[in-house]
Amino acid sequence: MTKLAVNYMGIPLKNPIIVGSSNMVNNPEMLRRLQDAGASAIVYKSLFEEQIQLESIQFQDEMELYNERNAEMISLYPEMQHAGPEEHLLKLKEAKTLLDIPLIGSLNCVFTETWVEYAELIEKTGVDGLELNFFSVPRDFTTDAKSIEDEQVSVVEQVCKKVSIPVSVKLSPFYTNPLQVIKRMEKAGAKAFVLFNRMFEPDINLDSLQHSTPFNLSNDGDYRLSLRYAGVLYGNTNASICGANGIYTGNDVAKMLLAGAESVQIVSALYKHKPELISDILNDLEKFMDKHNFSNLSDFRGKLSKANVKDPYIYKRAQYIDLLLHSDQIFKKYPIA
Repeated sequence: MTKLAVNYMGIPLKNPIIVGSSNMVNNPEMLRRLQDAGASAIVYKSLFEEQIQLESIQFQDEMELYNERNAEMISLYPEMQHAGPEEHLLKLKEAKTLLDIPLIGSLNCVFTETWVEYAELIEKTGVDGLELNFFSVPRDFTTDAKSIEDEQVSVVEQVCKKVSIPVSVKLSPFYTNPLQVIKRMEKAGAKAFVLFNRMFEPDINLDSLQHSTPFNLSNDGDYRLSLRYAGVLYGNTNASICGANGIYTGNDVAKMLLAGAESVQIVSALYKHKPELISDILNDLEKFMDKHNFSNLSDFRGKLSKANVKDPYIYKRAQYIDLLLHSDQIFKKYPIA
């Protein structure tokens, strides 16, 4: 595995395959399977502040049902309190003791103060790094983009000042200029960026006429947006670049590295094809390297980035024009008649 070694935000990894944040990590046996299959690091399931708040409200409502059963009974369980993030932190600490590979905590909060508070609590569990999971859903028509970005940059800066472990940021693609946001967050202290976040989105069930929340797993080829930005970022940031979404094979990993990423995160592929898929991905990546006589990842990382390709339009909108000019080619692959 020496030839596949990589450095991710200052953390030495035996290969570029990181298991992204998911519910899989709740099971200790699954953690071992992921490690045995060849994962170089695991991002633990995110601690969501909103979930903690909802659970706390539900707990209080349930306790209220037993209050004031008679005139003398003001509170039946006066000392009981909602556990808050403690259960998550305990599981995170237990996961760290089970693994021989780096474990990275993940955090998604609402308020700046909570981001900092929970980040410090997660660091105390002994994890090797922390991933800040940013995904803003605008709730009104008055908040402008700059205020959202300023708040997130401020969160990065304050968290990085309070913790000593390296901090990465998992971004959504929905910024007007993700490149500027990344540069600002890097300046604020972020050591790595994951491209890009994939959150559950609402759908509508036409039979029940109700909203539903289906599993939003990625599909083959969904990595292309990440590939584009990895190609543009290479050589323009000192932070680690991690590609995500739609990575299913060793060839997908090779493409991300050629564009400029140092590592990748996979989740959907593991749900669909089991943890042992990691071994297949690593074998295919080594076959690719052997075919092209690459002795290590640095031999080809960024080889096809914007900084290293001669065609100035590869990473620009001109690709769209090129596709239009040659649109007849699609009928050769997908004939209509």
